Amino acid sequence: MEQTTMFAGEAPQPLAARMRPATLEEFAGQKHLLGEGKVLRRLIESDSISSMIFWGPPGVGKTTLARIIAQRTKSQFIDFSAVTSGIKEIRQVMQKAEEARLFGTRTIVFVDEIHRFNKAQQDAFLPFVEKGSIILIGATTENPSFEVNGALLSRCKVFVLQSLTTQELAELLARALHDARGFGVQKVIMPEGMLEAIATFANGDARSALSTLEMVVLNGDTDGQTVTITQETLEQCTSKKSLLYDKTGEEHYNLISALHKSMRNSDPDAAVYWLARMLEAGEDPLYVARRVTRFASEDIGLADSRALEVAVAAYQACHYIGMPECTVHLTHAVVYMAMAPKSNALYTAYGAARKDALTQLAEPVPLVIRNAPTALMQNLKYGEGYQYAHDTKEKLTNMQCLPDSLMGREYYKPTDQGLEARYKERLEQIKQWKKEHR
Repeated sequence: MEQTTMFAGEAPQPLAARMRPATLEEFAGQKHLLGEGKVLRRLIESDSISSMIFWGPPGVGKTTLARIIAQRTKSQFIDFSAVTSGIKEIRQVMQKAEEARLFGTRTIVFVDEIHRFNKAQQDAFLPFVEKGSIILIGATTENPSFEVNGALLSRCKVFVLQSLTTQELAELLARALHDARGFGVQKVIMPEGMLEAIATFANGDARSALSTLEMVVLNGDTDGQTVTITQETLEQCTSKKSLLYDKTGEEHYNLISALHKSMRNSDPDAAVYWLARMLEAGEDPLYVARRVTRFASEDIGLADSRALEVAVAAYQACHYIGMPECTVHLTHAVVYMAMAPKSNALYTAYGAARKDALTQLAEPVPLVIRNAPTALMQNLKYGEGYQYAHDTKEKLTNMQCLPDSLMGREYYKPTDQGLEARYKERLEQIKQWKKEHR
């Protein structure tokens, strides 16, 4: 329980607290849930909410949204911490909620970091959620499928909150500069593009963006009425040099293109340089890891299937430990990609197959390879003549798997690079066998 002193209220609140949205109209981001006509907005506006879990990264408004819901629906709001509360505290709060329900007052219990509760603590909520004593709103940065008990999860609707875009964060920062709750009573002068730079640095986290803006303004040069912020001030407050992407986003795409093409050209030194440029500019390491994973199959493929394993492992490592420690994992992956033998055979195979798939949408699946789970399908000769490859000595059959109109079409054309040379030899043997047994 919080205790107050005679000095309570004198310390100024942080900018993020002062700018906390009080209405849905002020709330930044989550348009997929809160835009006009979207599901969560309809539930709130019709006062039809039920127990739910907000799953999303830090700083996207999980706590704020819960408070707005409580205010909008005229409910009693109890903020509950999974870090400091045990079963005893849970039962005490539940008892008060049950008493309030008898007087016609709904209680919303907001549990931050609900994934930190153990099974017994989570189970303590169950009877009260079931009989409607409370509306439970849990917040978690972890996948609730793994971190929340199945019995409790089945009684909650899960809403996935997304990281804010750079544009959404820039708009939030601009509002903080002009709103009286923020720095609206001051005149703040800063270089063009600085808000976008701060927004990029925040990496989708509104709280981080506002905290950085506050630090920058408080450290700006002032004459008592006007605060002037320089690029040097921003660099000092973010520990970053002038590497942040420009507001148009062009440099973002230029750098990822440079990384991709350096790896494709088997140039590990250039690849590591462009990797460092991106990460030191504040790029999300998971974005880089996703692009490297794509590269592993698009530009290497079966020439070295290990490349995909390395890329996926690097993504997982980045997810587990984050920046700045994960820089070495991405370097590991990027150098591996640059040094691996190259083949785009998988990329071109899918491209050719996609073209046929889009232009020949009505081609029927050959009867011989259709599934026949019902008697009707069997009577229609579904699966008739199917040959089970494992029943043959060669583990091969001459069964036709492509539609008649595409017979003989070749999509995958392996190269001689790396291990793909073995797959090429194997494919030639398969085709020769089928030709002989046609």
